[in-house]
Amino acid sequence: MTYSKKVYVQIFVVIISIFLFSIAVAHAKMVSISGNQVNMRSGPGTKYSVKWELGRGYPLRVLSSKGNWLRVSDFESDIGWVYKKLTSSSPHLIVKKFKNRKNKINIRSGPGTKYRILGQAYYGVVFKTVKRGRGWVKVKHEDGLTGWVKRDLLWGW
Repeated sequence: MTYSKKVYVQIFVVIISIFLFSIAVAHAKMVSISGNQVNMRSGPGTKYSVKWELGRGYPLRVLSSKGNWLRVSDFESDIGWVYKKLTSSSPHLIVKKFKNRKNKINIRSGPGTKYRILGQAYYGVVFKTVKRGRGWVKVKHEDGLTGWVKRDLLWGW
């Protein structure tokens, strides 16, 4: 094989690797917290310090696992460990828009800005995912409020 063919093969391998990695990231496994007060720890075990306390439904991206522990990342890119049995595959979303502001997102009666506003939510509020639409998601809050939110205002699945 000539030098130029080797270079092309190496470039091809790099491009394929990047492509496969981006697919894996795009389809990363997500979980949500199934308990009311679950500790996110600095390592995979109860001997590690508690970094955060997470509430029911809080969505997390799984980065890896070790035994019965999941290494996870949240919507603010905080990384920690949670006990696998305290998570669920039930899809949830969290408001990611308007951090450090008093602004709220609108929860509407239908999937579009022409629909009536039923309520509002601050940054960090968690919703259960009910239905996905074109650029909109039907969500339900634990207090019972159900409505539609523009998808790009939320993080999770």
